[in-house]
Amino acid sequence: MTPAHDHQLAPGGRTPLAELLRGHRLRAGLTQAELAHRAGIGVRTVRDLERGRSSRPQRTTVELLADALGLTDGPRAAFLTTARGRVTVPAVAADAGRAPGAGSAPREPDPSGTPIALPPPVELIGRERDLADLAALLTTDHWPPVVTLVGLAGVGKTALALAVAHEVVAAYPGGVAGVLVGEGSDAADVLAAMSAVLGAARLPDLAVRLRNRPTFLLVDAAERAPDPLAEALRQLTDAVPSLRVLVTGRHPVGVPGELVRPVAPLDVPPADVVDAADLARYPAAALFAARLARVRPEPPDPRELPALAALVRRLGGLPLAIELMAARGRILDLDELLDRYGDRVLDLASPNLGRRGWEAAEPAGSGRARAAVAVTLREAVATSYRLLAASERAAVRRLSAFANRWSVELAEELLADEADRDGAVVVDPVPLLDRLVELGLLSVRGAGPFRFRLLDAVRDFAVERAAGLGELTAIRRRHAVVVARLVTRTAPDLVGAKLPAAVRQLDEATSDISAALAHAATDDPLTALRLAAALTRWWRLRGRDVSGRQWLRRLLADPRTADADPVLRAWALLGVARLAAEHGAGAQELPAARAALDVFAAHGEVTGELEARTVLCALLVGAGEHDEGREQAQAVLALATRHGRIRDMAVAQNNLTWHEIRLGDLTGARRRLAIVDRLAAQCDERRLRLLARANLADVARLQGRYAEAVEQGRRVAGALADLGDPGHRRRVLGTVGLALARDGRLDEAVDVLAELRAEARPVPLGPGPAVPVEGPPAAVSVPRRDVVPSGSALPNGVVVRSEPVSPGAVMPSPAGSGRLGWPVGQGRASAAVATPQPEEGIVALIEGTVALHRGDRELAAEWFGAAVEAGVDGQYRRDVVEALVGLAASTGDPAVLDRLDRACRESGIRLLPYEQDLLRGLRPVG
Repeated sequence: MTPAHDHQLAPGGRTPLAELLRGHRLRAGLTQAELAHRAGIGVRTVRDLERGRSSRPQRTTVELLADALGLTDGPRAAFLTTARGRVTVPAVAADAGRAPGAGSAPREPDPSGTPIALPPPVELIGRERDLADLAALLTTDHWPPVVTLVGLAGVGKTALALAVAHEVVAAYPGGVAGVLVGEGSDAADVLAAMSAVLGAARLPDLAVRLRNRPTFLLVDAAERAPDPLAEALRQLTDAVPSLRVLVTGRHPVGVPGELVRPVAPLDVPPADVVDAADLARYPAAALFAARLARVRPEPPDPRELPALAALVRRLGGLPLAIELMAARGRILDLDELLDRYGDRVLDLASPNLGRRGWEAAEPAGSGRARAAVAVTLREAVATSYRLLAASERAAVRRLSAFANRWSVELAEELLADEADRDGAVVVDPVPLLDRLVELGLLSVRGAGPFRFRLLDAVRDFAVERAAGLGELTAIRRRHAVVVARLVTRTAPDLVGAKLPAAVRQLDEATSDISAALAHAATDDPLTALRLAAALTRWWRLRGRDVSGRQWLRRLLADPRTADADPVLRAWALLGVARLAAEHGAGAQELPAARAALDVFAAHGEVTGELEARTVLCALLVGAGEHDEGREQAQAVLALATRHGRIRDMAVAQNNLTWHEIRLGDLTGARRRLAIVDRLAAQCDERRLRLLARANLADVARLQGRYAEAVEQGRRVAGALADLGDPGHRRRVLGTVGLALARDGRLDEAVDVLAELRAEARPVPLGPGPAVPVEGPPAAVSVPRRDVVPSGSALPNGVVVRSEPVSPGAVMPSPAGSGRLGWPVGQGRASAAVATPQPEEGIVALIEGTVALHRGDRELAAEWFGAAVEAGVDGQYRRDVVEALVGLAASTGDPAVLDRLDRACRESGIRLLPYEQDLLRGLRPVG
């Protein structure tokens, strides 16, 4: 009698025992040889049983197989009964599924009564929202039959899926179970395993058993047998409409009605977050800290926190990579980990990389552990990379040039054919991006245009591939061109109503701007010069004037740019002058500004001429050439009026206001600022309008209208905070503080001082130390973004030392008022490393005024002296003259009076009536 006569056949000609045995083996993740080895029987016996060729296996053989498969209670009884020829449909009892290959203990039913055949859930960190969203999706009435979680190996798909499965138990009275797909399985294998774990030997029996009973099935590792799994799922979901399936894999299954949900890496902290409490809010850092706690008893030292943040950023938030790195913390501290592995992330290896939760959990010494072969993160990424078509791989290698998030438009430019200079052939990147998201290779976050980013491990791998194929230089050159175009398009919006949005856009592209500039400076200096010349305003607004000036000087000096468009070189020269003025070196670059003006005038570049004359106005004032500075401002006003350039008219009027104040004509200054306000409103220049009102508050203070100055200044400070202009906001606060101090409202003035000092404390904006304002020192520094550590080289190779620069070592801002940024063409004043700042002079001036009101002349003299020293190298601003007046009033020192007289002569500043009153009686009669 043939086996077919002895046993009822399952679909495909196999017996129920064959189906059941094959299903249990696949659930356990075993090959036929591995099962035979565990059971102590021949592999041919297992093969014959699964093929239905052995009709009456010996009882001992069946029991050995049950032991090797770890079957207990219900499943064991069902297996033995089926082997004796009596087909049964085993119930999915609480112990129906030891975790396949995990050796987990039998689990009790959920309190709801739902039977569970799954490994226990693992601890999840940072997946609360994903868990809630998926649980809600899987418990709705109108749900898709198959939901697939896709993503890289190690991103946490299985852990999330297990947590979801346990979360939704109460909604599935028919049972919750899971299967692990085995390598090389066919559709019958997969279907048998799924039927077995759900408590049936055959699909028809399963359909009867689960009719109208909602049931949940987790299928893990879909990529091991994608086509057979797709076929099995189609059969299963058609036969059992009440079944819902959650699949994990590196790509979608491809069945009708499938909903694909990519699993992204964990959120990582930005570069400026290094505080322990702040780091704990980012899941990647929290996971690293939790795993580190398993291998060493002490928490990270505060000095290690920057390294911790850098490590999880470098690991791209990939959970398994984070766990592997944290495990090395048993031997190395975090700084050592960063030094040793920061550039070798793809080399991280583990036997569990690419294995599933139930495989990785195999207890040591259980006799059931599979051979462990270390797999690197590089190999895991390569598996997903190989799923792409050749053209898609080439696109990924190009996209790897982006250092941070990017937009669809930037991707379109980067992927365009370089030979198609006219853009006649449009390459739509959307299908490609959709494919990359589908495979979990691309992160999409945020609502703005810059929301796409290759996963860090994918980017690193693609860069390696591009280098290996000899493409990297060409890709980076193309990237620099694309970034230069972006900056050139955005630069005109860095004035006017669009300024905040333009600054945000360039802020988002900061990493790519830096990478493009660094590469192009060597490989394509003309593109680098075009990029740097367009960055001047942004560098100034972001306090990167020192490094920006160095980049421009280096590129202008490069012989390969000598034949560049003269207008382009003129813009770069003007950028050098503008940025030099920001850190007190404007007089050094007067020739550059004059040369730029000559080129613009010769080529009829009206915009360039207006800009050059505006910058010259500021530089000349700083150099003590007040009359010529006024002439340049008047020339700007005339040229702007002739061409209808309203904003430039407003800028010129604002710059001319300084000269009114210098001569003591405060009424004339108020009239001119009213004109600035009107013109700025006409051209919708909110920032310029706010600066005019800030200057108006300072004029009110100088007139002794202290209440008006305080009220106006506070309104402007709030608006500047909303606009994102902290430098000018601090200066307006200085006006408010001085007005309060002179009005005798000393407690309020002290509150403003506290606010100024809080904002001046160093923050981790860039690589380098900054000294907070504490006490009355002669020279202190404020935070900067382009301060560099001692021994570092700027782009032109100049080495910077971090020793404090003594007062007088660097020229001050050429602005007429250190507080409010006169003239407007120059914006805020800032210093080089450890150089006194206008803000520091304001703090000292307020402190001195408060002390003088309290009658403490000795302390007042100390503070007024510090304020004077903030006016470096004899370039006297209006606030320095005020400090000299206060110092003279505090000490009565004739030498101070002589210095004050000299300052007024050299700067052309006339003392105001209240200042003359303070000095009355101090000067010798006759």
